[in-house]
Amino acid sequence: MDVGLYMVALHDRPLERALDDMVRWGITRAEVAAGGFVPTPHCPRGELLADAGRRAAWLEEFGARGIFLSALNVNGNPLHPDRAVADAHSRDIEEAIELAPLVGVDRIIVMPGAPGSGPGAVRTGWYVAPWETGLLDARDYQWDVAVAFWRRMAERAAERGVRICVEAHPHTVVYNVDTMLRLLERVGSAALGVNLDPSHFFWQGIDPLRAIGRLRGRIWAAAAKDTLIDPEAVALHGVLDDRFSRAAVDPYPLGGGYTVTLPPEDAPWRFAAVGRGHDASWWRSFLGALADAGYGDAISIEHEDVQMKVDEAIPYAVRTLHAAGAGADRVDRAPSDINMY
Repeated sequence: MDVGLYMVALHDRPLERALDDMVRWGITRAEVAAGGFVPTPHCPRGELLADAGRRAAWLEEFGARGIFLSALNVNGNPLHPDRAVADAHSRDIEEAIELAPLVGVDRIIVMPGAPGSGPGAVRTGWYVAPWETGLLDARDYQWDVAVAFWRRMAERAAERGVRICVEAHPHTVVYNVDTMLRLLERVGSAALGVNLDPSHFFWQGIDPLRAIGRLRGRIWAAAAKDTLIDPEAVALHGVLDDRFSRAAVDPYPLGGGYTVTLPPEDAPWRFAAVGRGHDASWWRSFLGALADAGYGDAISIEHEDVQMKVDEAIPYAVRTLHAAGAGADRVDRAPSDINMY
């Protein structure tokens, strides 16, 4: 098992220091942010596309430390009804497809995106449980937009030997196994597959292990991110909870003037470092299910645990994954001042 890291967690430090930290933590694979919602301080995409010498020097920073690229990540919303966002994120995906083979990578990771409800919409929409026909109309419009876009991207990727790995994510057109299979079937391209992230399945009540079984053969990337569920909060609020608010201080920009919001203090669920929501024995089952489904490449840690500092959370996740690979049931406990519900 190769343990990797989605390096957006280390954007607060230069590439060289980030890679040194990864070596210290025992991480050997790197998933690099190359566009979309987040900045790209570790991947100057324009320079790398234009200059072979710059590419060689960039790759040497990784290779000299025994770290190798697993994927370029361009998670964004290329289907956004705001053309400023859609055009920028679409360009990021197109350029990542161009860059990937130049830096020895055959995969990019994307979010499927969310259009608006129709041609005149100005905001995105998420139409789950469409109980009346207007909601079906909106859903069907979104799917027409999504299929047409990803068919074009898949054709471009196939021409360059690149595979597109789609992450199921609530608030996009693909958020569970059925919608993932629908996208794969309707696009109909061998260049379109899955980035399996269990964290979004956890809070929706989907068993990631069963999801892996249904997606067998199309999983080309996998994320390691955990989720904590608070049963008391779920009993009061359910998992579909809209009590989010705007960040008053240093909101994280997503492009187009949009920023990340804040969940309530008593959120029914929250993302966590690997091992805080599910122990090493569960993650051992996860790795085994991936292997049974034909996937044996890097498992990429994604840090979104607001209750742990990044320099604590990432090595904790590494220890959990190593314990899972070694067959142990327990890892060192998380710091005692962490509220684990």
